[in-house]
Amino acid sequence: MELRPYQQAAKAAVLDEWDRGVDKTLLVLPTGTGKTIVFSAVTEEAVRRGGRVLILAHRGELLEQAADKLEKSTGLRSSLEKAESSCHGSWYRVAVGSVQSLQRPSRLDRFAPDYFTNIIIDEAHHCLSDGYQRVLEHFSAAKVLGVTATPDRGDMRSLGQYFETLAYEYTLVQAIRDGYLSPIKALTVPLRLDLSSVGVQNGDFKVGDLGTALDPYLDAIADEMLKNCADRKTVVFLPLVKTSKKFRDILNAKGFRAAEVNGESDDRAEVLRDFEAGKYNVLCNSMLLTEGWDCPSVDCVIVLRPTKIRSLYSQMVGRGTRLYPGKDHLLLLDFLWHTERHELCHPAALVAESPDVAKKMTENIEETGAAVDIMEAEEQAESDVVAQREEALAKQLEEMKRRKRKLVDPLQFEMSIQAEDLSGYVPAFGWEMGPATDKQRKTLEKLGIFPDQIDNAGKAAMLLDRLDKRRDAGLTTPKQIRFLEGKGFEHVGQWQFDDARRLIDRIAGNGWRIPRDINPKTYIPNMRQEVLEGWPSAI
Repeated sequence: MELRPYQQAAKAAVLDEWDRGVDKTLLVLPTGTGKTIVFSAVTEEAVRRGGRVLILAHRGELLEQAADKLEKSTGLRSSLEKAESSCHGSWYRVAVGSVQSLQRPSRLDRFAPDYFTNIIIDEAHHCLSDGYQRVLEHFSAAKVLGVTATPDRGDMRSLGQYFETLAYEYTLVQAIRDGYLSPIKALTVPLRLDLSSVGVQNGDFKVGDLGTALDPYLDAIADEMLKNCADRKTVVFLPLVKTSKKFRDILNAKGFRAAEVNGESDDRAEVLRDFEAGKYNVLCNSMLLTEGWDCPSVDCVIVLRPTKIRSLYSQMVGRGTRLYPGKDHLLLLDFLWHTERHELCHPAALVAESPDVAKKMTENIEETGAAVDIMEAEEQAESDVVAQREEALAKQLEEMKRRKRKLVDPLQFEMSIQAEDLSGYVPAFGWEMGPATDKQRKTLEKLGIFPDQIDNAGKAAMLLDRLDKRRDAGLTTPKQIRFLEGKGFEHVGQWQFDDARRLIDRIAGNGWRIPRDINPKTYIPNMRQEVLEGWPSAI
């Protein structure tokens, strides 16, 4: 099977990590972009090199899917390590294994620690659990690849605790832009659901409490669905089986063709087939369909299981992002959950990288009152946040300018030279977070920077480095910037040192007054003109 460009790049990146000595690396691909195809290609190469590969997952559907995709895409067949089946002694070089079965000591002891050369973990955001860790510790010599669409965990433990590197990441935004996933439009439904009484467990809402809190709103939610998605193929995620069944009945009473599936459903496979075939237009489930199920024709997702966990939210939305003929976008209904203590995931969590942008994006979508493309909404929110920051900085700078000070405030310097890396700097390492050293402070003061406004040693080091580079490039000094911008000249940080010096000389020669023919607001340095006019060049 021919791989897409990003799939080929992902495969190459993983193999490169292993080849250069990295034992545990991570691959992040959003739902619907073919992560199984990619790790099948990695598996094929590992086998070609003489290895034996274990594909590890926590659900039977994922094991079956992995074995099927592996054979179809590479021709490799696999043995099964689950329940009564065992791969031990099999001729096949690939095994798909259930972590629930393998984690048992009696089962692990059948295998030498070096039995597998490579381990691939499907849905790797689960791998920090004790069961996975027992298996991984037993096969400690194996090269490990974790594959996930969602690189964080509900218990807030970072995957960086186990994986050494991120080999490759293909984002949801990039996949949509490249045309491999469906665009997403978000619509905020003006229905406020009160979650203020819901408790928290393991970093997220208690499922039992959620069901109770949601029940009074189910009828009103169904009415909103009639307005917005009556003609769509919809998947609804709910917190409890009983809540899911109750909502199914409400929907059917209002004219929908709704079905419900859960982990105990004997007819689950049949219901899913019927939904895909169009017998039903709404499928209710209590978090069963977050992983390992695909129905590309789904064009509406409703999250009635509010969550603080981005990974869980992404998994739910991912059930509707695959491409399908006639499907021009996925509609994502977002409700106005009321909670006093917790920040919930909204559509912004799918694309926004900063909390400020996510918050502004959520506000904008709510105010719009119509379905909005989330990528366009993110761009607008980012622009709005930048404008707010600039306004706040401008006010702060104006206030600082009123203070008479011999030295240049760092903020003024950063804005004048348009150094976004300085103004947005956040220390990352231990020494960077500490206070500026006495030597740094003295040097900065000598160079004209007021050091008391510098919070940490990392920022001080960056400023000193920038000042050295500006001196070598012949750009204006902090003291020149302070003087000329104090006279009303703008963007002096972009000027050459000599241009600023000549202008200061001219002002000095005019009794420290700005010459009548110069407007500071529009002035642009012109070295040739000043030289021809014969103004002195001394400091």
